[in-house]
Amino acid sequence: MTIRKIFGFLATAVIFVVAILIGHKLWVYYMDEPWTRDGRVRAEIVNIAPDVSGYVVELPVKDNQFVKKGDLLMLIDPAHYQIAVEQAQAAVAARKAELQMRLDDAKRRADMDSLVVSKESRENASHTASSAEAQYQQAIAALDAAKLNLERTRVVAPVDGYVTNLNVFKGDYATTASPKLAIVDSHSFWVYGYFEETKLQRVKIGAKAEMRMMGGGVLKGHVESISRGIYDRDNPASRDLVADVNPTFNWVRLAQRVPVRIHIDEVPDGLVLSAGTTCTVVVKP
Repeated sequence: MTIRKIFGFLATAVIFVVAILIGHKLWVYYMDEPWTRDGRVRAEIVNIAPDVSGYVVELPVKDNQFVKKGDLLMLIDPAHYQIAVEQAQAAVAARKAELQMRLDDAKRRADMDSLVVSKESRENASHTASSAEAQYQQAIAALDAAKLNLERTRVVAPVDGYVTNLNVFKGDYATTASPKLAIVDSHSFWVYGYFEETKLQRVKIGAKAEMRMMGGGVLKGHVESISRGIYDRDNPASRDLVADVNPTFNWVRLAQRVPVRIHIDEVPDGLVLSAGTTCTVVVKP
């Protein structure tokens, strides 16, 4: 065998061994390493609904605008609620005057001799004063409620975030508890990585993770938690609240995907995070 043939044989053997090693490494990476392309950026979304009804007279925000906690989002016409406060204040004044009158009357009757005023009359005067006291407290509570309604005509941002789904315009009629817009909390972004159950053994809480955004950019984070349950479509509850086992079984079974929550530690400068965008999640074992 010539040197050329020996060199060719050795080169072929080396290439074959390298190919096997690369193939094995790729097999381990794709089948065992904890990573997934099924990653989603999530955020807490606060639905904003007015606590009182009325016409919107001010709307100082625009769609997708950043707002800080306490900023005015919209102002509902306060005229009716201001009148309600004035009526409640008048009712408090009337109840207070009546209470004072009843107290004075009860005191006078208590100071009178039993030959002039009967015991029953003194007790009735005392009970009437107690009733007037309760009505006075009720009027104060009604005034507090009226003031609260007037305050709630100012709808303010409960968190720092971005206005989204702006569905109200100046002049619209806002209805109590009917959502008009939503705010994406800017401090609440996280990533859900949906890992195959065959890879969960290598996913540990606290492990470092990288989120490679499909639109470019890499986020740094760590595993915060692992979901403890997903819906089993093949085994729903029956009408008798017992397991309803599916009589059919597919010979090819795909691994279930379990949500893993990733806390975001670092965001590159200039990268815009939007809830719902996708990424590849790689966990460092």
